[in-house]
Amino acid sequence: MIITITSTLWSITTIDNRAIVQLETSMGTIIIRLFPDEAPNTCKNFLSYVNEGYYNNTIFHRVIDGFIIQGGGFNKDLKAKKTKEPIRNESRQGLSNIKGTVSMALTIDNNSAASQFFFNLANNKDLDYTTQKGKGYTVFAEVIDGERVLEKIQKVRTRRVMYYSELYKRNVPLHDVPEEAIILTKATVLRNNKKVTEKKE
Repeated sequence: MIITITSTLWSITTIDNRAIVQLETSMGTIIIRLFPDEAPNTCKNFLSYVNEGYYNNTIFHRVIDGFIIQGGGFNKDLKAKKTKEPIRNESRQGLSNIKGTVSMALTIDNNSAASQFFFNLANNKDLDYTTQKGKGYTVFAEVIDGERVLEKIQKVRTRRVMYYSELYKRNVPLHDVPEEAIILTKATVLRNNKKVTEKKE
């Protein structure tokens, strides 16, 4: 398996210079490739969380079969992690929420993306900017390895739980939470794109 992944990555790195991130989970490894040209600020934001180890030992807290798998905001005890300031929405860049893409999650505000992201398990074009009356979910990456892992995750049993929301300052329900925690044990940048991470003088 390692040989297959290495071979795949070698062929990819000869084609372009986009950042590649490996997500090791309790159900297998997923590898994604970013879109820095279409969503530069979103990619920079995501990579900053990865490089700081923010995603390590977080969970995928929302799993809806045939729709999305969402994570990047809660620890194993369902405690919401503190995030940086939200970033500006980049959903107008033309990329669509089709199956196999990765997008940033939002709250009620259009410019509220912070750390949480989700995998599109179907062609969710209703999440695009053009059909959201000004509100869309920014696509910033694509899955290049680990589709079978996503297929396994989306079939797990889920439940409804209560958790304390800092946004609403009270206990609120959280739906579609896996009965057995699916852990993102480690997120690692395998290859970086200087265009995304370099600081402007």
